[in-house]
Amino acid sequence: MDKDLTHAVAPAHAPKLTELPATAICGNDITSSCLYVSSLAIIYSGQYAWIALLMVGGVLFLFRKIYGEVVGALPLNGGAYNALLNTTSKRTASLAACLTLLSYMATAVISASEGMHYVHHLWNGLPVMYATVGLLAFFMGLTIMGIGESSIVAVVIFITHIATLTLLIVIGAIFLFNHGFEILQLNYSHPVEESIWQALFFGFCAAMLGISGFESSANFVEEQAPGVFLKTLRNMWLAVTVFNPLTAFLALAIIPISQVAPHKEALLAYLGEVAGGPWLATLVSINAAMVLSGAVLTSYVGVTGLVHRMTLDRCLPQFLLKTNRRGTAYLIMIAFFLLCVSILLITQGNLGALAGVYTISFLSVMALFGFGNILLKIKRNRLPRPVRATPITVMLAIAAVGAALIGNAILNPAYVLVFLQYFIPTAALVFIMLYRTTLLGIIAYAVRQIRGPFARYLPFNSYMVKRLIGQIRSQEFVFFTRGDNIANINKVMRYIDENEHTRRIKIVNVIKEGEIPDKKLIHEVDVLDRAYPSFVVDFVIIKGHFGPELIQELSDKWHIPKNFMFIGSPGDRFIYGLEELGGVRLVI
Repeated sequence: MDKDLTHAVAPAHAPKLTELPATAICGNDITSSCLYVSSLAIIYSGQYAWIALLMVGGVLFLFRKIYGEVVGALPLNGGAYNALLNTTSKRTASLAACLTLLSYMATAVISASEGMHYVHHLWNGLPVMYATVGLLAFFMGLTIMGIGESSIVAVVIFITHIATLTLLIVIGAIFLFNHGFEILQLNYSHPVEESIWQALFFGFCAAMLGISGFESSANFVEEQAPGVFLKTLRNMWLAVTVFNPLTAFLALAIIPISQVAPHKEALLAYLGEVAGGPWLATLVSINAAMVLSGAVLTSYVGVTGLVHRMTLDRCLPQFLLKTNRRGTAYLIMIAFFLLCVSILLITQGNLGALAGVYTISFLSVMALFGFGNILLKIKRNRLPRPVRATPITVMLAIAAVGAALIGNAILNPAYVLVFLQYFIPTAALVFIMLYRTTLLGIIAYAVRQIRGPFARYLPFNSYMVKRLIGQIRSQEFVFFTRGDNIANINKVMRYIDENEHTRRIKIVNVIKEGEIPDKKLIHEVDVLDRAYPSFVVDFVIIKGHFGPELIQELSDKWHIPKNFMFIGSPGDRFIYGLEELGGVRLVI
């Protein structure tokens, strides 16, 4: 049927983050690695630690283009989840989301606990466990206030951290100039266990922890101004490549290797004490507590963007979308806080157990981003993107992360088991949501089989369960077609059948004024309607201009969220960016 629609204006968006606040939010996470990664690299690589850290910087350079291409083509919150959602199935994307969620939970708890341990060094009376819970609660409240307010705090922490690291390096250089390189020469005469290559490999694997947080920017890209995302990737890469090797080199030049392990939890504070005195050690400790707190903030911001997107896609319960007067989904922050506190209490602050979840989760997310890039090249090659990573770049990056995963499993085999203990329940929750109609159908069947006195003790009956299934399946989806052939529309039907709970779809053909509807397309849709008897297919012809205004209007009129609307991959001639369409998904 023909319909003429007037276009409504989309609601105004909140101000976007500029380069500094966006860099600060994710930069606090990745640059906090300076506080612990140097000691890890030295323990495993000895005097070659700075080379291992430069190798990590090289891997991160490869991932700059990989992330830039994927998020540039699909500029929506969700990171690896969003990339795989638009190139594979929802089930595969949900696995990536589970890994990312675990990474954020472990990051928040480890950073909060480590930060409070640094404060404990300054004030021995501090109850670390209670202080950690208090810090997690503080940043929950801050993110509930809104990302704008959060970014101001992040900027202060980030600038202070960079200034402190710069001061430490300058004072360390002055110390070397005045005292010479005797300790560096002594450290280089230290024998290497096994071989140099093995030392470099295990040092590289351990030092890959130093790039955790690089994936954070992709999870709140919708809150960033145009062009900012690529700058955050560049800035994070520069910070890691400059500061991590430099601090490791200074530590090797000023501190004997034998003293690194005893001071591994606060190596930079000890380095500051040796090079500049107690005042610098105190400054570094205060800065460490601040930037580790900033990493907690990054976890909240990143997980909010990811969970919000997953909830919109019905991978998680819909009540999480409830917002306060500031427009923030406060229930997501509260749920994340409660999960973090539960993990803290269950592990009793055992950072070794959390490190297993942390390492495997974020390295797996990095690898999945690489695979998402490959799938994007194969399945969505027509999508415009600001940069392109060559196939060799992608394969090298995936191989490097794969090697780091294997190396960490060899170094800490117990971590794999710990990771599975957290990953399996998380994945189970998400997959219960993905298969809830099937599970509800089984429950309805089981209830029908119950006879006799047991039935009256049940709080529900099979009719109530069936009605709930009907409500879930009643959600309509939309596919905008430009006149696709029957094979392409059939792909859409199959995708919805395999990945969504709905049994209702509107196929919308937008034509210009004066154009005549394609009778062949009408016939093909009718054929598909009969081929899928369990679906209700509504074919709608609209005269107008396809763009953000029309999508917004139809979403409001039909009460269909925009992430339940599909389009085929747009080409270079499409005048709108995917981010302007408000979350519309790609399906073919």
